[in-house]
Amino acid sequence: MGGLGAVLALVDSGSPLRGPFTLFFLLAMPAGAIAAALRGLDPFGRTVAAVAGAVVVDMLVAQGMLAVHRWSVLGGIVAVTAISVLILLLVVVRRLRGRTSRRRTD
Repeated sequence: MGGLGAVLALVDSGSPLRGPFTLFFLLAMPAGAIAAALRGLDPFGRTVAAVAGAVVVDMLVAQGMLAVHRWSVLGGIVAVTAISVLILLLVVVRRLRGRTSRRRTD
């Protein structure tokens, strides 16, 4: 559903589902990335922290775009996606690095 919202916004569709699906994407994508990074917390705490982090990411992207006078819907979606993918890549690298160091010490 989130991916569909991003696609609808990127192709500038006139669908009435564009708004809710895009909002879901803008909250779910960073929340999922942050939740993956907070693997050690209990489920409720991880959910609360991930949703709060997603709101922070969205607000920082919006504030940064407004500060440099480059506001656009497409730019915001691309920026939030890039930040979320970067967080996910950092989590994957950290996990892979942890596995290799454990194998070397065994």
